[in-house]
Amino acid sequence: MRLVILGPQGAGKGTQSARIVEKYDIPVIATGDMFRWAISHENEVGQEARDYVRRGRLVPDELTIEIVRGRLSQDDASDGFLLDGFPRTLAQAEALDVILEERGQALDAALAIEVPEEVSLRRLLGRRVCSNCGRNYHLDSPPQDNWTCDRCGGKVERRADDDEEATIRERLKNYHDSTEPLKSYYEERDTLRVIPGEGTMDEVFDRIVAAL
Repeated sequence: MRLVILGPQGAGKGTQSARIVEKYDIPVIATGDMFRWAISHENEVGQEARDYVRRGRLVPDELTIEIVRGRLSQDDASDGFLLDGFPRTLAQAEALDVILEERGQALDAALAIEVPEEVSLRRLLGRRVCSNCGRNYHLDSPPQDNWTCDRCGGKVERRADDDEEATIRERLKNYHDSTEPLKSYYEERDTLRVIPGEGTMDEVFDRIVAAL
């Protein structure tokens, strides 16, 4: 199963990604993980990526695409994967298709988890994250012991970029502006699967499984 997952912050992508990869026994490959993977390999692409990351600059499409090409050539991705954070642009989506075609493969589905902006906003304003392992919590579903992570015992706190409503709305707008062309691209190829993201985690996951 070769999948791409799309969705604004607050849509529950992280939660659903974890369940998808467990059910289908495929790796989740996130943009940040790919960059770290590339940087850990002492090759030309990894060194170039390290330079951009260290300077806090956006890694250009051409380099990102080469990193994806290398990551998807690894053994654990040979039978499938779930890409999170890539593609972000039409050029990246087209490049992904080329990479897969070179391998005699094709994308099975692009999952777009959709929630109303006010739902995303409410989820993000109430979101809390373990500072140690990154596990997500919410004011409505806190850890069991005084904002201490149930998994690792780390401190659970609010993310700095979840503080301001205006900032969150701007992030959501930027997401929708950049993602609408991607949705059209995958819809034209009959691989887009729109998943309503409201409801319980189980309800949303059941919709994903049914769509696949």
